[in-house]
Amino acid sequence: MEDRIDELREKREEALLGGGEDRIESQHDRGKMTARERIDYFLDDGTFNEFDRFRTHDVHSFGMEEKKLYGDGVVTGYGEVNGRKVFVFAHDFTVFGGSLGEVFAEKVCKVMDKAVEVGAPVVGLNDSAGARIQEGVKSLGGFGEIFRRNTEASGVIPQISAIMGPCAGGAVYSPALTDFTFMVKDSSHMFITGPDVIETVTGEEVTFEELGGARTHASTSGVAHFAEDGEEAALDHIARLLSYLPQNNVEDPPRVEPWDDPERADEELNGIVPDQPRKPYDMTDVVEGVVDEGSFFEVHEEFAKNVVVGFARLDGRAVGVVANQPRVNAGTLDIEASEKASRFVRTCDAFNVPILTLVDVPGFLPGTDQEHGGIIRHGAKLLYAYSEATVPLMTVITRKAYGGAYDVMASKHLGADVNYAWPTAEIAVMGPQGAVNILYDDELEAAEDPDERRDELIEEYREEFANPYTAADKGFIDDVIEPPETRARLVDDLEMLQSKRDSLPDKKHGNIPI
Repeated sequence: MEDRIDELREKREEALLGGGEDRIESQHDRGKMTARERIDYFLDDGTFNEFDRFRTHDVHSFGMEEKKLYGDGVVTGYGEVNGRKVFVFAHDFTVFGGSLGEVFAEKVCKVMDKAVEVGAPVVGLNDSAGARIQEGVKSLGGFGEIFRRNTEASGVIPQISAIMGPCAGGAVYSPALTDFTFMVKDSSHMFITGPDVIETVTGEEVTFEELGGARTHASTSGVAHFAEDGEEAALDHIARLLSYLPQNNVEDPPRVEPWDDPERADEELNGIVPDQPRKPYDMTDVVEGVVDEGSFFEVHEEFAKNVVVGFARLDGRAVGVVANQPRVNAGTLDIEASEKASRFVRTCDAFNVPILTLVDVPGFLPGTDQEHGGIIRHGAKLLYAYSEATVPLMTVITRKAYGGAYDVMASKHLGADVNYAWPTAEIAVMGPQGAVNILYDDELEAAEDPDERRDELIEEYREEFANPYTAADKGFIDDVIEPPETRARLVDDLEMLQSKRDSLPDKKHGNIPI
C-alpha cells in the first residue's frame, strides 16, 4: 500500500509540473503565470478540486508517440470565489503550447457540462497556441464540441473568458460566445488570422498588438469587455463581476449587506445637468450619485463611449445600468452603441438583473455611414432587447429624449415598470430647433430678422412641448422628480418590483435583427 501511495504522490508532483520546470520558467520569463498559479490566485484558498489530473493525449497522434504529459494542456475543476461555487478551466501553455487536442477538449466539455448540471458559473483562462496540428480533424471536432456547449449554456449560467496569452483561429470563437471577455494588455492577443498570413494575402503589415491586442479589442472591435494591466487585475475583476451575477438563470443576484443610506439625497445632482441644452456633462456622475457609493463597475468602458453600461447596487441589490453619455457625440445612439447596449440588456435579462436606464439622447446619429452600415437594423436590436426583457425596468430621463430614441431607451411603451423625468427633461418628437425649422418655415422666411424670430420660436416650443409634463399627463412618465429624490425613489421601486412576474409568449425563440 505504501508503494502505491508513493507512486500516487510522484504522479501528482509530475502533474503539477506540467511541461516541466524549464517551460514553467519560460512562462514566467514572459511575465505570465502558469495555469495552476492562475487558478490558485483566482479561487479561495484550499477550495480547488481538480478533474482528470492524470489524463494524457492520444499517443498515436502523428509525431507524439513518445510524449506523455499529464493533463494534456488544460487544468480543469471547481472551487469557490468569495465563498460561491465556480467551475474553471485553464490552458497550460507549458504542455504542448496549450494546444487543443481530443482529450483536452473532452476535459473542457466535462467541466462545462458539470457547471450547467450544477448551475454554477464557468470561467475559462485561455492561453493556447490553438488547434493541435498533430491530431488533425480531432482537434477541430473538439473545438466544435466546446462551441456547442457554449451555446447551450448561454443564458443558463454565466460564462466568462480571460485571454491570458495567444488565442487564434478557431480558438477565438469560444470566448466570443461567452458573456464577458477579459484581456491583458501587452501579453494577450486574439485574431482569426495572424499578421504573417495577412501580409502574405493582402500585403498589409500589422503588429500582433495592433491586430489583436487588448487595447484594440477593448476600444475598436468591441470583442473584449475589459483590457487589464496585468493577470492579477484581470482575475480580481472577474471575481468582482461574479459578485453582481447569480449562479444561474433561475436564481436572483446576491444581495450584499447595504452600506449606503437608502434615503441619501445627493444635492450635487441638482447642478449636474447644465442649463444650456447642448452643453455636455458626464453621465457617470449621475450614476455614482444615485447608486450605492463606490458600487458602479463599468463594462465595455473603452468601446462605444456614447453609451455607458455596467453593474451597480441599490441598497445592496445588484442592478445593470444603461445610460447615454452626453460627453461623447452628445449621447446619440449609433451602430456600436446600439449593439453594446442591447447585448448588455439581454445579459442582464438572462440573469435576472434589474435594469436602470438613464436617458439623455437627442436621437440616432445621422450620416450615410450609419445608414449604409445598417443603423436601422442595429438600432432595432436595442428595441428588441428592452421589449423582450422581463426583469424590473426603471428609467430616468435627465434631459433630452427625442424622436425614436425616446422610445428605444426603455420607455413605458416598451414595458418599463417605472419612468421618471427630472424637471430639465425635454421629451418631444424632435429638438426645438429642428421642429421650429419645419413648423415655421414660411414665417421665418418672411420675418425681418429670421434668426431673432427663430430664437423666440425655439423658446416658445421648448416651454410648450419640450418638457416632461405632457408625457406625464399621458401617463408615459410616472412622476417628475427633483434629482436628489432619485435614489430614494429607485430604492423603493426596486423593493416593490422584487415580486414582479412577467413572461413572454411560448415560442422556440424570437428572431432578433442580428
